[in-house]
Amino acid sequence: MRITIEIETKDLARFHQSLKRSRHVAQEADEADILDAAKQALDSAPLATAPTYVRKRIGGVQRLITMLEDDAWALPAPCRIDVLEALVYFSDPEDLIPDDIEVIGLLDDAIMLELLLRKLAPVLRAYADFCKFRDELAATRPATRHEYAASLARKRDALRARLGRSRRAA
Repeated sequence: MRITIEIETKDLARFHQSLKRSRHVAQEADEADILDAAKQALDSAPLATAPTYVRKRIGGVQRLITMLEDDAWALPAPCRIDVLEALVYFSDPEDLIPDDIEVIGLLDDAIMLELLLRKLAPVLRAYADFCKFRDELAATRPATRHEYAASLARKRDALRARLGRSRRAA
């Protein structure tokens, strides 16, 4: 069965209002603390009993954490704040719908994650391209570590430039 939720502008405003606090926390809090809180929220989330549509969106949280922790990718600061904002919202058990309410407790998290993952789609695509390039590069075994690092840096810089263009266009 497929159920479609239509979110109107006034409803979106509630989500954006709720995100303001998350953005403030993302800018002020220690990144390691936010990552730890997101990992703990993932570990303690009642995913086994959560509906599939919730589980699918929450899977995006792990991708965001992995991307932030990837030193070779080194996500630029403006994009980092956007990702941290999503993690802060997800980690808050008392967001729009408290997470411990069975079946619907993670519904707001799933909706917010869907909105934020759409916003972060260019960043996630760039990161996926970087990971694919890194895997292919490792398979070809560059002659030296310096060549490997230089190739990765060139690819990362090109992908960051692409991100910059997409952010300016938005």
